[in-house]
Amino acid sequence: MADLCQIGCGGEVMRIALGTDHRGVKLKDALIGFLREAGHEIIDRGSEGGESVDYPLFAFSVAEAVASGEAERGVLICGTGIGMSIAANKVPGIRAALVYDESSLILSRQHNDANLLILPGNWLEEETAFAWLLRWIDTPFEGDRHARRLQQVADYEARD
Repeated sequence: MADLCQIGCGGEVMRIALGTDHRGVKLKDALIGFLREAGHEIIDRGSEGGESVDYPLFAFSVAEAVASGEAERGVLICGTGIGMSIAANKVPGIRAALVYDESSLILSRQHNDANLLILPGNWLEEETAFAWLLRWIDTPFEGDRHARRLQQVADYEARD
């Protein structure tokens, strides 16, 4: 973990909300420890333990924390990430990105200004998740034509 912190833990300190269904509790807890060690403020929205839970409740909780400004960014974990992605993106102002590789991870920030990262807990090793999370936090939004496109999405969300 210390080697990864040398790569990206010196950047901006953020308030990050995390949540998971029962499939990602172990990874969520590891990410919380890692992010705290890196100096970030954590909002843990659950779940706890291995008992089956309904993922939308956790997705909505984290997404609402980000949309309201309580958290600057969010991270959700479930087995595939698909259910969390569907639920989180129902919250206005959320740009949740389900990523399966480093390229989609980087582009989610550069082109889409993703404010919520969704990780597939079934296939992701802890060390990879740590590295991806640091890269996602440190990757800036490019703006320009991408900002215009995101404004179109925001306008659509705001329609009556």
